[in-house]
Amino acid sequence: RKLTLHRQRSHTQRCGVSRRLEMDGNDFTLEGERHRILSGSVSYFRVLPQQWRDRLEKLKALGCNAAEVYIPWNLHEPEPGTFNFEGRCDLLTFLSLCQELELDVLLRPGPYICAEWDLGGLPWWLLKRPDPVPL
Repeated sequence: RKLTLHRQRSHTQRCGVSRRLEMDGNDFTLEGERHRILSGSVSYFRVLPQQWRDRLEKLKALGCNAAEVYIPWNLHEPEPGTFNFEGRCDLLTFLSLCQELELDVLLRPGPYICAEWDLGGLPWWLLKRPDPVPL
């Protein structure tokens, strides 16, 4: 049984060119070559944006080829319908930097991320809503 995923090669090749990641038995293959995913967790929201490159380069220096990245809902939607993707919440810039450094990303969106984070990343305003809260 094979599982196939696609991802963009680089932001300079956004014309639909993708790499092919497949699972073949117990192995991943990338473009037909055996591929081992070695990842480390990077919490972009806990690091100043001007330090992102340094931390990602250190991740690569450790031999990692991927970054595991949580997305905290409570930082990106601090109030219902109000979204923040600036400063330390600039997810697009962070992911673009990962791409530039040729790090794959294991993206872990919530709603619940745990990560030793208040309410596991769920926004506080959910507590004001009647039960059950649709997620």
